[in-house]
Amino acid sequence: MEDATPDTASAQTQILRRPHAGRMLAGVAAGIAEHLDLDVTLVRIVLVVLAFVGGLAVPLYLAAWLLIPDEGADVSVAEDLIDQFRSR
Repeated sequence: MEDATPDTASAQTQILRRPHAGRMLAGVAAGIAEHLDLDVTLVRIVLVVLAFVGGLAVPLYLAAWLLIPDEGADVSVAEDLIDQFRSR
């Protein structure tokens, strides 16, 4: 078994972000699709099905919007809100 070199390890590591391109709402589905290398339409269909079957997609989508950082941002919306609350 070979150890991964730093170059190959960093090439395989992809950070989950909400991209600006391809958004419909907040970019959660586009970010998940890009991260998992799936078609964004498939991810959106799964979210819609989950929304109608038990409504699970709505709280999951909101949590993902709060926790997944925007493309080009260092922190997520939740981290930014916590930092603002602490600075008061």
